[in-house]
Amino acid sequence: MTEQRSTHITWHEGHVRREDRERLLGQRGVTVWLTGLSGSGKSTVAVGAERELVSRGHLAYVLDGDNIRHGLNKNLGFSPEDRSENIRRIGEVAKLFTDAGVIVFTSFISPYRADRDAVRTLMKPGDFVEVHVAADVAVCEERDVKGLYRKARAGEIPEFTGVSAPYEAPEHPELVLDTARESVEESVERLVRYLEEKGYLSA
Repeated sequence: MTEQRSTHITWHEGHVRREDRERLLGQRGVTVWLTGLSGSGKSTVAVGAERELVSRGHLAYVLDGDNIRHGLNKNLGFSPEDRSENIRRIGEVAKLFTDAGVIVFTSFISPYRADRDAVRTLMKPGDFVEVHVAADVAVCEERDVKGLYRKARAGEIPEFTGVSAPYEAPEHPELVLDTARESVEESVERLVRYLEEKGYLSA
């Protein structure tokens, strides 16, 4: 699905630079890619960080895996090929948000390391921050917030990550959040502090 089929097209440059938008917003655009098993706390941490940043006067936005599958990616299933296309598309969307100067949090299981690495290569150095939300299967299954593990164990959900489909944890993430041992508030605080220390919260 990544084959270039459009022809006779030319990239059209605008008159407003990314630096102009970032100066206007008082921040640096960045894609914060939260990856981890279902139930690890990715979405909870993402929306918490978004709320904290907005309360400080920053423009932030969450791209959530389930939400995206209600619209942009509603034609994709959960086969390995569809999972890869799901991540490819959201990577391109996140790149646009980042270019707009927005701090965008993406909350996707994104189980394959190669797919996450491919998104990183789309971005300029420093524009992609990989965050491993590192709760193991046992912890996530104990939470089973959506009842998905129970259905997966019963065979009602095929190709479920962590049960009948693999998850490849990041090897060198910029940040690891151990949501099995720290509270949501602690994880959000660590994530926001990381962005602050790395200079993303100033133009």
